[in-house]
Amino acid sequence: MLRPLFILVIAILAAGPAFAADAFFKGKTVTIITSTGAGGTYDTIARAVARHMPRHLAGGPTMIVQNMPGGGHMRATNHMYNVAPKDGTKLATIHNAVPLHQVIDGRGVRFDVAKFNWLGSTGADNSGIIVWHTAQVKTYDDLLKKETILGGTGPGSGIVLFPKVMNAVLGTKFKIVIGYKSSEQINIAMERGEVEARAFGLTSIFAQRAHWVKEKRIRFLAQVGAKRDPRISNVPLLTDLAKTEEQRQILKLVSSPTALGRPYIAPPGLPADRVAAVRDAFDGTFADAKFLAQMAKLKIAINYMTGAELEKLVRATVYTPAEFVEKAKKVIPKKKRRKRKQKKKTN
Repeated sequence: MLRPLFILVIAILAAGPAFAADAFFKGKTVTIITSTGAGGTYDTIARAVARHMPRHLAGGPTMIVQNMPGGGHMRATNHMYNVAPKDGTKLATIHNAVPLHQVIDGRGVRFDVAKFNWLGSTGADNSGIIVWHTAQVKTYDDLLKKETILGGTGPGSGIVLFPKVMNAVLGTKFKIVIGYKSSEQINIAMERGEVEARAFGLTSIFAQRAHWVKEKRIRFLAQVGAKRDPRISNVPLLTDLAKTEEQRQILKLVSSPTALGRPYIAPPGLPADRVAAVRDAFDGTFADAKFLAQMAKLKIAINYMTGAELEKLVRATVYTPAEFVEKAKKVIPKKKRRKRKQKKKTN
């Protein structure tokens, strides 16, 4: 009489995490939060992931996307660490500059990136430092002589971090205007002539603004990455522009976000079986022919990086030798905090 029940129990134990995940995710809604506004590459990829990933996640849950821009990506990242349920029903794609921001700045940080569960990434994607075709700046050398107005979102994004470092280490003269709510708003500002330059992920440029390149509306003056992107192989890396070994080491650290691509996370404290199930689902999604066909149609390059590989890179950034971190902190100026005026008490 007990034999069928015994066999069922053994089968369940053998299924392990897969069975547990199936039992949990079935009938659930999983939300992917993006730390950017709608319309950008982070958002576009997240919506494609939400469409295809349910086929690979045990239980086949419904998946939706929620945009949560703000604070240079701090709002969404803080939410994932402090507010999001630790059960796998909320995942997120956050900006690749967030780990570096934690290490060398820390403003707005109420999290520890080393404690997130890193799930997978699109793979390395260089950023380009671009100027609009009407700008007086024509070459990198001009950036050292002429003030150039550059648009930014918040302190945690590469849009702001990279030009800040260029100003401090290399001596460029970017005037950084912070306050745009999304990357797309900066694009519009460039087209309107409000700003002259920005840092921009190359995948985003070639996927969303290919006509800028084709019609020569922009000039690439530098790129951020570990190695030159073949599409702009004649454009120097920040590390190529260094004049001393100390500058090179600092610029190498600051260039680390590009290696993370567009990463995905789950909150800390997620059960191990849930982490394994979601990581497996990411592996399956980024190898899915239908997903890859959609990415190719959108001209978005995918060089998939597993959660384990991603975690290793994040830890390398977080645990960079203190010597280089301190040098980086010294050359990256922080925005002065405004002191709030105290109201006079009246009797």
